Amino acid sequence: MVALHAWRSAESIVAFRAKFPGRPVIVALTGTDIYAFQYSHPETTLESMRVADGLVCLHDRVAMDIPVEFGAKLTAIPQSAPPLPGPRVPAKQHFDVCVVGHLRAEKDSLRAAYAVRDLPPQSRLRVIHLGKAYNAEWAEMAQDEMARNPRYIWHGEVPGWRVRREYGHTHAVVMSSIMEGGANVVSEAIVAGVPVLASDISGNIGMLGEDYPGYYKCEDTDALRALLIRAESEPAFLEDLTRRCKALAPHYTLEVEAAGWRDVIARVTATA
Repeated sequence: MVALHAWRSAESIVAFRAKFPGRPVIVALTGTDIYAFQYSHPETTLESMRVADGLVCLHDRVAMDIPVEFGAKLTAIPQSAPPLPGPRVPAKQHFDVCVVGHLRAEKDSLRAAYAVRDLPPQSRLRVIHLGKAYNAEWAEMAQDEMARNPRYIWHGEVPGWRVRREYGHTHAVVMSSIMEGGANVVSEAIVAGVPVLASDISGNIGMLGEDYPGYYKCEDTDALRALLIRAESEPAFLEDLTRRCKALAPHYTLEVEAAGWRDVIARVTATA
């Protein structure tokens, strides 16, 4: 058995089957597969879906975002995350929100930074950004933003323990992406009990739920600013988001993820 991403050539699947007859192939659908390559490279991407024995994605809304003919092959397997080793102790001097992820266009990485520019002096909001810049241009943009915006702090690439420490101290996580197949940062925040403020894209809605109140219009700086100010100034709102995220945590355990993989492997093995 082999798992490939959908952007891999369908010919690769055919070649694998020729070399290993009888072994099923599972194609993993990432955010760029679903929301970019399906449209920019439709022949390769859709043919990979067609010839695969099974398709795996990270949230239930993917079934709405790919051709209906592939729905019977599709299995949503939530990406697990480990719990924090101890209780969260959010910062007191500042109202910190964190952004975790590489700086690149798909992540709309500086949106939270733009949203905290020129806030009233009494606001304690800061954006703590952890993640490597995709290239020198993104690094320069982040450094320039720090120079003009004292509420934005970019730490660059950091080890996993540093990210988990930030989850323990931050007041919220901002997930600002314009496309996601099901961000691991969201599942990490959910399991850590950190409220999420998210762009209203399918990948975020598929993880947090249709009725989650912590969305803002994607790429809308003013909408994110309003959401951040509300999170800082309305404790009941932040508590509601925290409660909703904690309620989702049982869906993102290693046991649930492993059971999902066992089920899909059993199904494709039986039908291959």
